[in-house]
Amino acid sequence: MDLITILGLVAATLTTFSFVPQMLKTWQRKSAQDVSFLMLITFNAGIFLWLIYGISLNALPIILANAITLLFNLIILWLKIKYK
Repeated sequence: MDLITILGLVAATLTTFSFVPQMLKTWQRKSAQDVSFLMLITFNAGIFLWLIYGISLNALPIILANAITLLFNLIILWLKIKYK
């Protein structure tokens, strides 16, 4: 694995897992009042497009980061709807 791929994987890990605290906080408090619904919809659409882009480039860091980020943010969106 080359240095650029490792750099991409580290960046992907940091940005992807930055959503875990919000996801856990929303789940524990059973409230997503402070999370914008429009932001979640827009962000999920953007992440989905990044995932398609990564797949088209066959770029592992982009694919992994965006697949996991999309999953985390879909969970947050689901919690937002559930606890409305």
